[in-house]
Amino acid sequence: MKSFQGFLIEKNGSAIELEYDSLNNLQKENKILWVHFDYTSEEAQNWITNSSNIDSIAVDALLADETRPRTIVLNDSLLIALRGVNLEKNAKPEKMISIRIFISSNLIITTSKKNILSVAEIVENLKKGQGVKSSSEFLVELTYRMIDRMDDVIDKIEEKADFLEENILDTENNTEFRTEILKIRRECITIKRYLTPQKEALVRLYNEKLTWIDEYQKIELRETTDQLIRHIEELDTIRDKVILFQEELVNSLTEQMNKKMYILAILSAIFLPLTFLTGLLGINVGGVPGSSNDNAFYIFIIILVLVVGFQFYIFKKKRWI
Repeated sequence: MKSFQGFLIEKNGSAIELEYDSLNNLQKENKILWVHFDYTSEEAQNWITNSSNIDSIAVDALLADETRPRTIVLNDSLLIALRGVNLEKNAKPEKMISIRIFISSNLIITTSKKNILSVAEIVENLKKGQGVKSSSEFLVELTYRMIDRMDDVIDKIEEKADFLEENILDTENNTEFRTEILKIRRECITIKRYLTPQKEALVRLYNEKLTWIDEYQKIELRETTDQLIRHIEELDTIRDKVILFQEELVNSLTEQMNKKMYILAILSAIFLPLTFLTGLLGINVGGVPGSSNDNAFYIFIIILVLVVGFQFYIFKKKRWI
């Protein structure tokens, strides 16, 4: 991503794109300054620390390497940290990317390390003259876009869970399904780990009394929060569903194993007396019955067949087979 993007936003939704060198020489009356930095860049470190004139708590949060979703009120300003799904090519969506926001009535500072599509869309709308017209609109638009973009990711996870539900007991490739179950559970746990504190951050956001956020925009923020809560509930449902699939799979594997062990037990029970008889009469000592009879072998075979037949009769009567 670019290390810096800046706009001077007009009240009609248009904006003037800025260069980094012009930040300290702006006429900002009745306009909103929005700057977006890669927080690892030298420009971010220098301008936010020395020229932004914001609270030191906000400076540290905007430039921190790691952060968790939260909302902090600083006088009539907000410091917000949010997480969004990673939709870059070949990226794992559950590896969520963070954005940090300092926002007041006339100043917006956002920082992130990776491209965020929601930010890119707001930039495009500003360039077309159809963008946000106030700080509160920016806040509503950004939070809505970030939460709404999670829909497709969660839908894909749910589709994979539905596929497992339809096919998990009709396949012999249990190893592949066990791997897929673990993958889905990991995705749900990872995404929910960030969404739960994000819900708390948004709830606090629309409950705070700030002069530049009106009641209608608070309602919009509440709707966005409700959508986030639905996402969390869907993740819980998917997780519970795959846990049930895992139990079904374990039960299926256990049943298959028990059937195999049962067959082996029956075969062992059949051959145990036969092995005993053949071993007993096969010892190389004198006095073995029938050793001098030419028909002894055939008589012994008949005895073994009768023994097996008697065993089958007993097994059938006991309903063991």
